[in-house]
This record gives sequence, structure tokens and C-alpha cells, in this order.
Amino acid sequence: MGSLCKVVDTLLLVAFLAAFLMAPLICAQTVIQETSFPEALIHLKQCYSDDFQDYLMAEKPHFFVALVWLELTFQWPLALLNIYGILASKSWFNTTCLIYGASVITSVSAVLGELIGSHKASEKLLQLYWVFMGAGVVAMLRGLVPQSSKTPIIGKRPAAGMGRKKRA
Repeated sequence: MGSLCKVVDTLLLVAFLAAFLMAPLICAQTVIQETSFPEALIHLKQCYSDDFQDYLMAEKPHFFVALVWLELTFQWPLALLNIYGILASKSWFNTTCLIYGASVITSVSAVLGELIGSHKASEKLLQLYWVFMGAGVVAMLRGLVPQSSKTPIIGKRPAAGMGRKKRA
């Protein structure tokens, strides 16, 4: 189980790094004036939109703009925390990973509902969002798996001062 967790953590690290970079550099162009970004990033977003035929980035429907704000204000900081949590083996990583996964699944479900229901999405765009959904599911499931057998169960921590003699 330990080696499987390490493989999953490595895959999640790549996903968190991608989210950490994509959100402020590409997705933020949906909600912040494009003139605030360097020409190279504007061109990169345009290439993505053209290549994947992402009509949501072009049309900017209100629900999608709200989801981008959710990504920037909630999911992006969690991605950063998860990167640190994996690299530093922090005990709280499971919690932040679970929260991140649940949030991604929720927001990607709304986007996939639109993409599938509208019949406007390209197959390539649908495949991309299914990858995002898979990453959210893996993150959520990873959050449910304990980090190690040495991790204390909540409420079962040794009491402070146990093992010490009281001095009068």
C-alpha cells in the first residue's frame, strides 16, 4: 500500500503543479482583463482555446466565470498547500487533499454538464475535462487514505504529560 500511495502522490503532485501554474496564468485571463497579462500568455490561452475549441473560455458564461473565481480563490491555494504537504509529508495533507478533490469534482461536474448538454464541446475538450474529473476523484480518494500506520487516530492521542511524574 505504501508504494501505491507514493505513485498516487507523484501523480497528484504533477496535477497540483499543473493547477498551480494554469490557474493564475491561463484561467485568470477569463476574469481579469487580458491586458494585465504578457502577450506570450495571451497567445498561449488563445492557442489552447483554438486547439481544444473551448467555447467557455471564449463566451465566458456567468457560471463559468464564477467557477474560475472559485478556482483562483479556493482551489489554487489548496493546490499550493497540497504541493507543500506532499513534499514535506505533512500530517494535514489528507485533509487538504480531500477538500481539494471534492471541490474539483463539484466544479468539473458543472462544466461537464454544460459541455455534454450543449453538444458544442469538441471531443478533445471533453477528454481534457474528464482528466480533471479523474484528478479530482484521485485527490479525494487519496484524502481518505491514512498516510501511515503510525498516524494517531483522532481522539486516541496520548495525553499530554503521560509518562512524566508529577512533582510536588
